[in-house]
Amino acid sequence: MLIGEYNQSIDAKGRVNIPAKFRDDLGASFVVAKGLDACVCIYPKTEWEKFQAELLSDNNVQRRRLHRYFFSGAVDCEIDSQGRALIPPTIREFAGLDKEIVVIGVSNRVEIWNKEKWNEYMDTPECDAEEIAKVMEELGL
Repeated sequence: MLIGEYNQSIDAKGRVNIPAKFRDDLGASFVVAKGLDACVCIYPKTEWEKFQAELLSDNNVQRRRLHRYFFSGAVDCEIDSQGRALIPPTIREFAGLDKEIVVIGVSNRVEIWNKEKWNEYMDTPECDAEEIAKVMEELGL
């Protein structure tokens, strides 16, 4: 399971150190794609295949919009011998990834955030513990 939060940096070539705790779950090859909320998502191949199957289950106008959003910039990646993954320039630019980043595990995927954007997101009222409790109650969790 992919869980945890790690402060990292991205090097000048766009390489990110993938935390050791994530490497086994991600496998030797994985998919990097644009995420929601201006982050980058890294999917293990099995999770990407499930996500892809769901998106491709229908071919209406809304699904085609999702196809273009998620598939157009997605790339297959591998971890190098030093535990790093190269994030393509277009995806780095999309998420505003510069020197300081946060790498988080979100159960079935990894997200990479610009550190400043992550901190801003975590400071929103929606991330307040009481608000999270309300959402859990609404969802019956």
